[in-house]
Amino acid sequence: QVQLVESGGGLVQPGGSLRLSCAASGFTFSSAAMNWYRQPPGKERELVASIASDLRITNYANSVKGRFTIPRDNAKNTAYLQMNSLKPEDTAAYYCNARRFVGGLQFIYWGRGTQVTVSS
Repeated sequence: QVQLVESGGGLVQPGGSLRLSCAASGFTFSSAAMNWYRQPPGKERELVASIASDLRITNYANSVKGRFTIPRDNAKNTAYLQMNSLKPEDTAAYYCNARRFVGGLQFIYWGRGTQVTVSS
């Protein structure tokens, strides 16, 4: 059974940091590209950061460049989202996403999300 379980969300003051974790199971983690999405209240879900399966390529939304990073540990089947210099506009539910291709078919998996609230 495929599972993505996010953790590490919470309440943080502006300028603070949080590290989200996404623990994966049920599929070959090292073959999947990992992504973090977020959905602010009343808004659509947006892609925040991505990392390729081989760790060579990362991409970030303009709004988080220079503040967020997306490391992954293939030995631990875990992806992370390190968030620094947090702003109130970073408040959102954050979702982990995995994408992999098997035999020409794309498989997409989602976690249930973790809430991040940036407020003083």
